[in-house]
Amino acid sequence: MDGSEEGEVLPAAVLSGAPIELQARTVRIYRPTKTATQSGDWHQHHWRMDWDILPKGHRWENPLMGWQSSGDFMQGTNVTFKSREDAVAFAEKQGYEYFVQEPTERKRLPKAYANNFLYTNRKLKHIRTK
Repeated sequence: MDGSEEGEVLPAAVLSGAPIELQARTVRIYRPTKTATQSGDWHQHHWRMDWDILPKGHRWENPLMGWQSSGDFMQGTNVTFKSREDAVAFAEKQGYEYFVQEPTERKRLPKAYANNFLYTNRKLKHIRTK
């Protein structure tokens, strides 16, 4: 598998210069959820790939502040793609083991503004402003 044969594909990881321990890690491909504090839906139109946290942890408690520290240089790294297929193709080209986390779709029930004024035999809600 040195790329000398006709039609043989050489993984990009061989030429990329990435550390060996990075190639052995699993990546997760997912579509980010909508941020709770924003009303826009930009995050729902792209896919993201990030590296799983190392099983051994490489974490320690920082004695100065008591926070968790990490020696994992890929912990906060992610790559953004336009589609799921682009992310999968990139992971395969780099030789990464990957899994795809499919998004869960919300079930939206249709609502009508007129339902706010329907009759109910319950006590009326009074909102005091002063």
